[in-house]
Amino acid sequence: MNAHLTGVPETTPIEIWFQDEARIGQKNGVVRQWAKTGTRPRQPADQRYENAYLFGAICPAHGKGAAIVSPWANTEAMQLHLDEISRHVTPGAQAVLIMDRAGWHTTHVLAIPKNITPILLPSYSPELNPVENIWQYMRANWLSNSVFETYDDIIDAACAAWNKLIAVPHQIKSIGMRDWAHVGRGK
Repeated sequence: MNAHLTGVPETTPIEIWFQDEARIGQKNGVVRQWAKTGTRPRQPADQRYENAYLFGAICPAHGKGAAIVSPWANTEAMQLHLDEISRHVTPGAQAVLIMDRAGWHTTHVLAIPKNITPILLPSYSPELNPVENIWQYMRANWLSNSVFETYDDIIDAACAAWNKLIAVPHQIKSIGMRDWAHVGRGK
């Protein structure tokens, strides 16, 4: 079954991971909220531009995730994220990491950990990456309708939202499972 993964023994368990980045910052969206009929509730909005990047990866079959927060979306941050994902892969397993074709994902400068095999999605196909749905869920539940006074507040909010997500493994499974990625593997 695993013979197509170069250098990975046939009996090695495979974990399917999905990876992406989200910009979290002072320019946040607003979402619907409940209010008494006939009223117009106020929603905070910020015109400042400070932000950070949440690099996140999920393994829906196991309901787990790995993330870092960085001031930049670049090769150095991606390397740190790959190292973080590697630490969360079950010992003895191989992670197939599915991600888009951002420049910092495709550079030859990255030192891919031995327990990760990257697979790049076709260009312009965010609908194939369930982490996009994770970002929507996090924004709708924990990051929208907020004003962050400082850069540290942005970092704290991003970390708090990610920690809330990974504390509920069944939510990661519910949002992230894709039958096409697990055909023939059981669930």
